[in-house]
Amino acid sequence: MRKNLLLFLPVYFTLKLAMAQDTDTAKMERTSFHFQQTIITQYKPAFHADYSGLNSLSPNAETQTSITSTFFGNATLWKGSRFEFDPELSGGAGLSQTLGVAGFPNGETFRVGGTQNKLYIARLFYQQYFEWGKDKDTIDADELNLRHLRSKRYFTAGIGKFNMGDFFDDNQFSHDPREQFMNWALMDNAAWDYPANTRGYVLGTYAELGQPDWTLRFAFTMNVTQANSSVWDAKILKANTQTAEYERRYTIDGQKGTFRLLGFLNNGKFGNYLEAIALNPKAPNVDTTQQYGRHKYGFGINFDQYISNNFGVFAKASWNDGHTQTWFFTEIDRSVTFGGTLNGHIWSRPNDEMGLGFIVDGLSDPHREYLADGGYGFIIGDGALNYGLEQIVEWYYKFNAYQKKFFISPDYQFILNPAYNKDRGPVNVFSIRAHIEF
Repeated sequence: MRKNLLLFLPVYFTLKLAMAQDTDTAKMERTSFHFQQTIITQYKPAFHADYSGLNSLSPNAETQTSITSTFFGNATLWKGSRFEFDPELSGGAGLSQTLGVAGFPNGETFRVGGTQNKLYIARLFYQQYFEWGKDKDTIDADELNLRHLRSKRYFTAGIGKFNMGDFFDDNQFSHDPREQFMNWALMDNAAWDYPANTRGYVLGTYAELGQPDWTLRFAFTMNVTQANSSVWDAKILKANTQTAEYERRYTIDGQKGTFRLLGFLNNGKFGNYLEAIALNPKAPNVDTTQQYGRHKYGFGINFDQYISNNFGVFAKASWNDGHTQTWFFTEIDRSVTFGGTLNGHIWSRPNDEMGLGFIVDGLSDPHREYLADGGYGFIIGDGALNYGLEQIVEWYYKFNAYQKKFFISPDYQFILNPAYNKDRGPVNVFSIRAHIEF
């Protein structure tokens, strides 16, 4: 009890600070400071499992809590510039040490290898804008942006440490596990093995060309030396990733919608599933086949659409070739997700929100065969596999507890065939999330 109380003390103090903040954001900004803290507690009852392996979700009842606290600092020192510095503190753990489900139920918990609180630099990034044309947009202030006027026609380039989700694969209704759906597969296009270290951030360069109705983005980023690690591979010409995305904005009957098409190519010292099986058919280890010159490529389709002012829907579909081992995100090679969110204005709670999402994830044939022969990835592996599509349903309700700054969100997830295994589950996950921002 005392440990849980200590976890929630930062929420109390940050809420007190939020009450003292100046809420006038009408003026343009040259500097901004924001803060967020998110605490997620998840519980799963015991479930049936015919067997378990080294990377299995535990069949026993379990409760785990994660916490992240982030300070966001933004500044512009000359026209068109943006500097960002974000230190972050995270701790706690996911269920079963974040193992045993490809579409993991807590998007705030990554494979960090320990439960103790760690302080690190999340973002350290410089960006420069070049604009032309007379049509302007007002960019509202948020954690990653200063409030400012920007031309609808622009080019921007940046370099430093950032999260790929800051720029790519956005979605109005399914992108942010701190305020929306918590599941990994609803956070991003799940088959996109997006470049990141074990905390979710990457070193690289980014460029974007913006027009009134469309945007084109590209990033060239570094690799880590081992799957799900934090050491950067200095052989940049051999170990790198390239990501491109086209975004098209439109309206249907006056309601906004967005379509995005993403493609990626990851190059590096990856292992190959079929080679691992050939070397040791009874206990394959994909790490033993790692060599430079390997690739993983794929695509993602992503759209969101308002149906009315209070109701919106989304859908995503993604695929990767699935021959080389998963290196960054999670072990999903095919994924389809869809759902919608409903604003609480309908029941006189305009700052509340309710969402329902559906997930279907699958594996490539080589990846499936590797796990069935007893192989392990860094997220899943039961020692055997009776293959079935991993299917997940998630529901959440975001309750505005204080002035659009403090939110409480109950959440429920039903997981069928965890880690693609019909011999285990189903699993029920009950969550409560506390989120504060100012």
